[in-house]
Amino acid sequence: MNLTSKNIAIIGLGYVGLPLAVEFGKQRPVLGFDIASARIAELQAGRDHTLECSSEDLATATQLRFSCQPDDLHACHVFIVTVPTPVDKANRPDMTPLIKASETVAHALKVGDIVIYESTVYPGATEEVCVPVLERVSGLRFNHDFFCGYSPERINPGDRVNTLTKIKKITSGSTPAVADAVDELYSSIITAGTHKASSLKVAEAAKVIENTQRDLNIALVNELSVIFDRLGIDTLDVLEAAGSKWNFLPFRPGMVGGHCIGVDPYYLTHKAEEVGYHPQVILAGRRINDNMARYVARNTIKRMLKNGLDVPRCRIGVLGVTFKENCPDIRNSKVIDMVREFQSWGAQVVVTDPWADAQEVLHEYGLTLGTVDASNPVDSLVVAVGHNEYRQATPADLRSYCRGTKPVLADVKSLYNRHHAADAGFTVFRL
Repeated sequence: MNLTSKNIAIIGLGYVGLPLAVEFGKQRPVLGFDIASARIAELQAGRDHTLECSSEDLATATQLRFSCQPDDLHACHVFIVTVPTPVDKANRPDMTPLIKASETVAHALKVGDIVIYESTVYPGATEEVCVPVLERVSGLRFNHDFFCGYSPERINPGDRVNTLTKIKKITSGSTPAVADAVDELYSSIITAGTHKASSLKVAEAAKVIENTQRDLNIALVNELSVIFDRLGIDTLDVLEAAGSKWNFLPFRPGMVGGHCIGVDPYYLTHKAEEVGYHPQVILAGRRINDNMARYVARNTIKRMLKNGLDVPRCRIGVLGVTFKENCPDIRNSKVIDMVREFQSWGAQVVVTDPWADAQEVLHEYGLTLGTVDASNPVDSLVVAVGHNEYRQATPADLRSYCRGTKPVLADVKSLYNRHHAADAGFTVFRL
């Protein structure tokens, strides 16, 4: 099976789909499809608000065109689905975007076509959830009329070093011939090489455990941070000392949000429970990480109270609302949980972020971004995200943002020398 002459459609043009469409679009005809007309208009104008692709990147993809019209998909024969796979408020997998994308593709599906999924799912989801939708809507038979592949995304938003082509790609197919074809397709753009998995399920499982492993490692250091705080030991000092051993893993404590690490383990545990096993270690790690935002807020409040600050009458500044540094992505940001905790104590919270889109923050979380500086001072400060703009600030700069004599600085990412911050007049808390 040869896919080199077949037109490709990328379904979903977010952080994952757009870089993929651009790379393929440098070599062959590609249709970038998204249901959001505003997103299509933005890309047609050569702009990408996610900042994953520059205007120059978009210009190099000379064979890439964009559309929000489902009828345009009929001219394509390879469909790569890159829509998000979130969880609901009960942390259950929300397959709605994946199901709707499969329905859209199915209307354009023809004999001989291939549908490749990149969205992170639990092992078996492609065949158990997506394939039945494709068959029902198209009237075609799986592995007879059409075929499927699974090649999990490994995009790291905001990372300008480990980009799409430089990360080894896992590939798989629903038959051996399809597996070979899918692998060859991705090999044409991935300079780091590919790894052909033995089945769709293996590829799905490989992806979901990548982030589960990282989640658990962060949960461990988060729990250690809680313990060390009670022992009066600085966590970073401990980690730096332990890191002098060659095989010590350099994980740092923090709030785990975003579209992957904070979400993917729930897909695996959901499937595990479906087959009669209740995961203990994975869910314990999730509980720890999900509670860290409230832990930061409560420890900040505790120190404010010890300093004689009347929390319900205080303004607390929060620097950063995106889920990670130097990236505009606000999906599943745990900073929001921290803000809600402060608000539950009656404090006025001022959130600022030079990377986040103010309209998106307002739409998703009902928060209006403000300003925290010397002319708009606060009573205590939380540096929640390690943006370069905040790393370049000094403790003296931060102190100028605060009024009163005993402000608290919660340095979530340990960006600053704690002794210098104390000398500047802060009571310091950090994970």
